[in-house]
Amino acid sequence: MRYISTRGEAPPLDFVEVMLAGLARDGGLYVPETWPRLEPRTIAGFAGRPYAEVAADIIRPFLGTTIPDHDLARMAQEAYGGFRHPATVPLSQLGVSTFMLELFHGPTLAFKDLAMQLLARLMDHVLAQRGERATIVVATSGDTGGAAVEAFRGRAQVDLVVLYPTGRISDVQRRMMTTAPDDNVHALAIDGTFDDCQAIVKGMFNHHAFRDRVRLSGVNSINWARIVAQAVYYVTSAVALGAPHRKVAFTVPTGNFGDVYAGYVALRMGLPIDRLMIATNVNDILVRTLATGAYEVREVMPTTSPSMDIQVASNFERLLFEANGRDPRTVRSAMGSLAQSRRFALSARALAEIRTTFAADHADEEETAATIRTVLRETGRFVDPHTAVALAVTEKDVHDSSPPMIVLSTAHPAKFPDAVEAACGIRPPVPDWLADLGDRPERVTSLPADQIAVEKTILAASRAANVVVQKFSPLPAASP
Repeated sequence: MRYISTRGEAPPLDFVEVMLAGLARDGGLYVPETWPRLEPRTIAGFAGRPYAEVAADIIRPFLGTTIPDHDLARMAQEAYGGFRHPATVPLSQLGVSTFMLELFHGPTLAFKDLAMQLLARLMDHVLAQRGERATIVVATSGDTGGAAVEAFRGRAQVDLVVLYPTGRISDVQRRMMTTAPDDNVHALAIDGTFDDCQAIVKGMFNHHAFRDRVRLSGVNSINWARIVAQAVYYVTSAVALGAPHRKVAFTVPTGNFGDVYAGYVALRMGLPIDRLMIATNVNDILVRTLATGAYEVREVMPTTSPSMDIQVASNFERLLFEANGRDPRTVRSAMGSLAQSRRFALSARALAEIRTTFAADHADEEETAATIRTVLRETGRFVDPHTAVALAVTEKDVHDSSPPMIVLSTAHPAKFPDAVEAACGIRPPVPDWLADLGDRPERVTSLPADQIAVEKTILAASRAANVVVQKFSPLPAASP
């Protein structure tokens, strides 16, 4: 199995190299050269099997011969053995044909754990075999950073640096990043938005001298290994409702487009998906794109669902590549236009292709709060604001309701207690095993939204850089 860049100017790589690289050197995102397919009988055979076993079977075709089967199976067992529900990702029924997939039973109460716990083990395994170190840098709108910290803390081969926007995430999200005592974890509070954090990380990947010196790697949703790990729960939940013998639909609270794109991966593998509904808050660039064909960046508006406060949805580039017949010239042109004028236009053909699988709608703050109240009143359950956005969008869906709709619940309500309490008047309880989170000391460095300042901080922290620094001349500054 080989992987190619969406921009067509980076060499094909195998799974391990793609996992360690994160972003292609031409600025593009990696996708498989060909899509592996699951036969209907294989999909049906996943019914009733443990989640870790199914995960290994779904991920295995993407690895080729890079990691032995027994190592993958062992790491999957380790990754999901610590989840606090026997089903790992339980499915509950909310209505006649509406179901909620609970993705928050991992160590940081968010869906990011499902990919990050496995990714950390895969990366540490590969680096140890090679006798190498890596510096992982993560831009986070809230949940990715905490999941990365929990997954990579204390690992021998990796230093982890997380960038988050100051004042734009919940206290619980922040503390999950800043209270880790491990020396290999570094939290950076950036004076800006998530898009600023993401732009700095992309800039560092494109600053090749810096990238090589610190052995830079990324575990944001641009990392292909994360995408394929997230495709697993689309398959398991669909099988629980009768796939492959009947289609299902999904509503996905969406920011950076990685989670909903994982559903597209499952579709390309053969899972019968009726449609993928993109649910956004008022930062609705993807809704506007599907409605008009114009991808146009606007100002980020802070909301009670901060993990979706994003205007530049990086993983949309992967879908753009597919919708344009895998023509990298079209992607390069669109990304060049986005960098220059903060917009690009989809061709009529590409837009029609996307609309065959995807639909989109948004929920504003009032609709989100009303949904939190309604779910609590009707079911006695709390839902977090991101899940509430998805449920509100599902309620407005006018498509055929015959396929069951699976709504992805991406975070535990206790991660956003202020927002939930403001909506319904009751504060959701924090799980007992996290009761002392608010008392743990924090370690954090505050920085401006400046790539050079961030690079200097990372150079001082990176063990990989400190080994190489003795062999090379001083690092040239990044281009302004």
